Amino acid sequence: MSPDRDVLPLHALLKLLQTSSQGLSEQDVVERLQKTGYNELKRTGGISIFFLFLSQFRNTLVIILIVAGVLSALIGERIEAGAIFGILFLNALLGFVQEYRAERAIEALQKLSAPVARVIRHGQLQSVPAREVVPGDVLVLEAGDIVAADARLMDVAFLQVDEASLTGESVPVKKRVGDRFAKQVNAVFMGAVVVYGKGTGVVTSTGMGTELGKIATTVQITQEAPTPLQIKFTQLARQIGSVS
Repeated sequence: MSPDRDVLPLHALLKLLQTSSQGLSEQDVVERLQKTGYNELKRTGGISIFFLFLSQFRNTLVIILIVAGVLSALIGERIEAGAIFGILFLNALLGFVQEYRAERAIEALQKLSAPVARVIRHGQLQSVPAREVVPGDVLVLEAGDIVAADARLMDVAFLQVDEASLTGESVPVKKRVGDRFAKQVNAVFMGAVVVYGKGTGVVTSTGMGTELGKIATTVQITQEAPTPLQIKFTQLARQIGSVS
């Protein structure tokens, strides 16, 4: 949820999202899907392990070192060539492990997503694929449900939600309706599990815009950040490139 939406009174939020307790029309859903895309976590990778490892050698500086290593071997400088290829392999291995872990983390987050969701559309309760939920949809939640998207609660009856996947907190959170509560209390989030009670909520964020999506984005950014050894490697490659 964006900061502005967090503090809006519920009636103002419904007006902003152009929806109501009766939900959206099918035409509204189609238009919003075109605008926001599907309600799913996206991965930047998705390639095989083999090609993931090979991708570590696509850098221009890596190619420079490969050429330098080959030239050193051709002129009989075996120690220098071995050192260069050793550095290349170590750098590739570290990059591979970093990206592989990130890929597995994204897969784990994707498994938290709900396969289906129950929503009120045009005043009627419907079961739809969770990936087709859009901002403005009205989610219907009961014990055992996986929350399909981030939503501001409109009505609750003894609702308790397990948000361990997001916060690590093992104790279910008791939910309330009202503008004076923090969003951890008056909202539910994608990937959380309803453990008790029931409620309804208006969807405020979907896909990568959800709190779970932000975690996925953080993981992907961390994946792209170079390690200290990779930084040293880049400096070494530049030195060799300047000499060459």
